[in-house]
Amino acid sequence: MNRATTTAGTISRRDFLATTASALAFTALPRHVLAGAGQSPPSEKLIIAGVGVGGMGKAYVDSCNSENIAFLCDVNDSHAAHAYKAYPGAKVYRDFRKMLEKEKSIDAVIIGTPDHTHAVVAMAALKMKKHVYCAKPLTRTIHESRALARAAEEAGVATQMSVQSDAEEGQRVTCEWLADGAIGNVTHVHTWSDRPIWPQAIDRPKDTPPVPEGLDWDLWLGPAPQRPYHPIYVPFKWRGWYDFGTGALGDMGCHTFAHIAKALKLAAPKYVYASSSKLYGETFPAASQVHFEFGGRGDMPPVTVTWYDGGLKPPRPEGLDDSEHLGADGLIFTGEKGSMICGFTAANPRLLPKSAMDGYRRPAKTLPRSIGHYREWIQACKGGKPAGCNFAFGAPLTETVLLGNIALRVKGKLEWDAENMRFTNSDKANELIYENYRAPWTL
Repeated sequence: MNRATTTAGTISRRDFLATTASALAFTALPRHVLAGAGQSPPSEKLIIAGVGVGGMGKAYVDSCNSENIAFLCDVNDSHAAHAYKAYPGAKVYRDFRKMLEKEKSIDAVIIGTPDHTHAVVAMAALKMKKHVYCAKPLTRTIHESRALARAAEEAGVATQMSVQSDAEEGQRVTCEWLADGAIGNVTHVHTWSDRPIWPQAIDRPKDTPPVPEGLDWDLWLGPAPQRPYHPIYVPFKWRGWYDFGTGALGDMGCHTFAHIAKALKLAAPKYVYASSSKLYGETFPAASQVHFEFGGRGDMPPVTVTWYDGGLKPPRPEGLDDSEHLGADGLIFTGEKGSMICGFTAANPRLLPKSAMDGYRRPAKTLPRSIGHYREWIQACKGGKPAGCNFAFGAPLTETVLLGNIALRVKGKLEWDAENMRFTNSDKANELIYENYRAPWTL
């Protein structure tokens, strides 16, 4: 592998970017002299490190390739080979801890690892005051989410969680129509997904095949409890296992709950409870239904949000044409004056029945439009405004879906005391708030 060349100076690159911004405005050299027309001069490009680049992590890195992708890190050489090939000038590491310790020039870290290692990678980067982009959900446990939100605030760096649809037009339109009173006060939201599309509702395999060449299984496990390697876990199939993933709700819930939370100004739920198909000891169920009850907010009444997965869907809303079927995923907002249905990422909202849509006068655009999900983060790294799904928003969002996952594992209606980060009526549920790291891993 070729190795990126960096030069250490007496000040960090981030300090350089911040302190020279105004000086550059007065330079006698025009921008196109310093770089090609339409390109950023090298001095303005972030030095980015990608961690976990074999799957979605490569898509994240590719979306930020206007910057200097200087370092790549993955525990599985064969799975990440296409990423290494795409960035031949990047220096390759297997252990992110060694990379962060050695490569002081890194400005920002992109995290595309499995859920169970999000927190340890992100925390290490935040402690070194690196900007962080992280896959959703932000963490596997509620305690980890709280810790990362606090660390990000203390570090004063730019953050973003990978809810790409938060930057799309559909999200803005959905929020604007609801704020306009298109269906009156919203009292219930239904949201459903075709996930899981990976193995769930299964027991741990008993056979112990050899670890494939190029995979560092101990590093892949990271802080998770020790267990033998099996292809039922990697790649991608880890999502259904309690120790590694966060199931269908953790994977896709962040997308729809982001729109719901912003449109309805939601804080933490007061109660959460769930039902599901058969429960297994170590994996999420094949299908589930989870209810979140939120209190009133200002002049907004209490609202219940219900999540469905595994093929389960909400009742057909009134006004939906008889010839139309609910899609594989979506959102239905129910209010005093009717319903609004939209795609899973809040795309193409429309009022029900059709006559309500035909007679609706669309409100003016009142919300600022996004420059793009990834560009938001890049500009925030360079001193711009915070990205739309920064950790101050992404951590509470993650916490909400993780509450639902706890409800799947603990029977009964759970009462959540958000201020004190505890359930008031279940010791068993409280045990699931925290992680149990394998030595020597710590947060």
